[in-house]
Amino acid sequence: MLTALLGAHLAAAAGALLLRRHGRRTLLLCALAPAAVLAWLATVLPGVVVRHRTVEETVAWVPSLGLTMGLRLDAFGALMALLVSGVGLLVFLYAHSYFAGGPADAPGKDPVAGLGRFAATLVAFAGAMLGLVVSDNLLALFVFWELTSITSYLLIGHKHASEHARAAALQALLVTSTGALAMLGGFIVLAQLAGTWSMAEVLADPPTGALATGAVLCVLAGVFTKSAQVPFHSWLPGAMAAPTPVSAYLHSATMVKAGVYLAARFAPAFAVATPLWQPVVIGVGVVTMLVGGYRALRQHDLKLILAYSTISQLGFLIALFGTGNETATFAGVAVLVAHALFKATLFLVAGIVDHEAGTRDIRRLSGLHRELRPVAVVGCVAAASMAGLPPLAGFVGKEAAFSSLVDAGDPGAVAMLAGLVAGSALTVAYSFRFCWGAFADKPRADLAGEPAPAHPAPLAFWAPAGVLAALSVAFGLVPRLDSPLVEAATAALVPGAHPHPLALWHGFNLPLALSGVTVAGGLALVLARRRVEALQERLPSPPGSLEGYNATLSGLRILAARTAAVAQSGSLPVYLGVILLVAVVAPATAFLMEGPPALSTARFADSPLQVVAVAAALAAGVAAVRSRRRFAAVLALGAVGYAVVALFALHGAPDLAFTQLLIETLGLLVFVLVLKHLPERFHTYRWRMGQVLRIGLSVAVGAFVSVFALTAAAARRVEGVSHEYLARSLPEANGHNVVNVILVDFRGLDTLGEVTVLAVAGLGIAALVGAVRRGAPAGDAPGRPGRPGRGGDGSDESARAGAR
Repeated sequence: MLTALLGAHLAAAAGALLLRRHGRRTLLLCALAPAAVLAWLATVLPGVVVRHRTVEETVAWVPSLGLTMGLRLDAFGALMALLVSGVGLLVFLYAHSYFAGGPADAPGKDPVAGLGRFAATLVAFAGAMLGLVVSDNLLALFVFWELTSITSYLLIGHKHASEHARAAALQALLVTSTGALAMLGGFIVLAQLAGTWSMAEVLADPPTGALATGAVLCVLAGVFTKSAQVPFHSWLPGAMAAPTPVSAYLHSATMVKAGVYLAARFAPAFAVATPLWQPVVIGVGVVTMLVGGYRALRQHDLKLILAYSTISQLGFLIALFGTGNETATFAGVAVLVAHALFKATLFLVAGIVDHEAGTRDIRRLSGLHRELRPVAVVGCVAAASMAGLPPLAGFVGKEAAFSSLVDAGDPGAVAMLAGLVAGSALTVAYSFRFCWGAFADKPRADLAGEPAPAHPAPLAFWAPAGVLAALSVAFGLVPRLDSPLVEAATAALVPGAHPHPLALWHGFNLPLALSGVTVAGGLALVLARRRVEALQERLPSPPGSLEGYNATLSGLRILAARTAAVAQSGSLPVYLGVILLVAVVAPATAFLMEGPPALSTARFADSPLQVVAVAAALAAGVAAVRSRRRFAAVLALGAVGYAVVALFALHGAPDLAFTQLLIETLGLLVFVLVLKHLPERFHTYRWRMGQVLRIGLSVAVGAFVSVFALTAAAARRVEGVSHEYLARSLPEANGHNVVNVILVDFRGLDTLGEVTVLAVAGLGIAALVGAVRRGAPAGDAPGRPGRPGRGGDGSDESARAGAR
């Protein structure tokens, strides 16, 4: 069934492309895919949550290599699939109204064809994210991981005419894909150490040692880049160039949660098995929470406030899951659910404000609580949940997080708790900044020009955000609504876990006091808002991750240009020399490491005529090298080929001899046709050392090829397949000539490919010859010996180019 649901997303994406002329109705078509997932989850959730069952499917992926794609849905996977599909369904319904047009320029002017492409990419992303959270095979997980990166690149760059959107999409792709490559290396090492590609089996018995530690750090590189952790966080604010439905979906419940998902999976197994896990993950998470919160207080764009708040909240989640213990993991799952609800709501609200007022700049918004009263209520409820105010889901999750660290009591937990309390105070401050900036009546001093007028939003537009806000209220007032799923997800992550149910009220205790401290600290920052902004303006701004990203790109461009200047010098002898040197040194090193090669017992010759043929080939080769005239060198090179023709004939291979004869003759004719455009003589080299190097390289290549041929002949450990060709040629292909049967029947597709290549090459050569004939008469060919112009005296630029 899981494979059918993934196929439904692909079918919906194909349908969106085929039906793109139907405009916004295409979005409703695509909404059927996540709706189908929700319907199926409703049938399996009782068994997964209550009876802790696991839904598993195995799909043959690459049968010839024995690779299978294992799909596995436990309670935590079901929770993630529920968020992916539930939020996805509401985002598709919201997008149907968002693209209806309005004062905001970008949404209203998207073409219908662009909507079809947008809908197809968004539903494909939803399918990739669903595949990611249900994949048990590490390679399949990586494939879905990269599919989310590719589709998010297309979604962020949806407004492809905008240079800013293209740059933001490229940055997101480069940063996340770089981490993904490191993660792939970690997956490969872990799978080899554990002897399995199943993530469940790797986590059940995690490998240890220095190599495993390095592999885990590589996996964390993928986690940190995907979840926008410091110092890889700059791509997330840039991704706000995407349409608001993309921001609401990718940056609340799905793409950025992929890194959190993987950290939650790996933490219980590797937090203890890998000594570096906890200090690295918790340290990065706490720093990210503080940096994101600080930067959110400096923003004037509603989506940028939410972008930096997302970075901060992701740091909160990474730190909680990074501990790997039962209570913190339980709190992390609760916060993850609350974050998906309030952050998706806030992004949808920001899109409504932009759509109806034509701007997201809080310096041009004032008094929108009157025109957008329902939207203001929904947005303030979601912001209060983000701030951790009771009685909302965010408060329940935050209380569980503080309680898990208070109960731990060790110095590391105390330090982490202090960082999270400080970050939560910043959360209160930027939550107020969002509500105040979007809906409050502002004094003239806080505005930049006249306030932008707004239009009331229709019910269908703000209803999806209202549903999510209502869930935040319901899960806060009645935590037992989602507590069974949170408890089951925790048990799926931490084997043997039996967490206590979520609760709104735990009495007067230290976690409640810490919540009061965060609220008081946040309100203090709010009251001192102007002083805080002035202080931020006066403080020197250290180089951020965006500057680091730009500096890295600039450095790579410079390095590439300098490397190309050295490596791509335009010298054909240098290119050939490098290729031949690598071809000799790399295998020769392996030979030397394995010891002296076992040479076959080869005979010197089978007949005197073979000695004559080889001697003729050697003499012709020396003549070709020593010749000063191009025509003589071509004739000597042809003589080498004809000597090989004689060797083939003496070995009883007349068909090969005939083929070689034709090739050599054709090659001679081509060379002769080309020679009239080249100087008569070769360039004379003045650098004696260059000749020595060429001679040394030539001798090394010849010796290596000879040793390699003899070694390869002696290295056969199994019987060859030639006897099979001989035995099957007549009965299966009705052919007496084995070579012809191999070319036409046994390996007919190879021959077809070779014929196709030759045909294409022939057509290309014919086109070039025809173009030359049409462009310049043969008598006026530049570079012809004896005529004025380039190439006439043998010492022009073309001669020097040939020498290079």
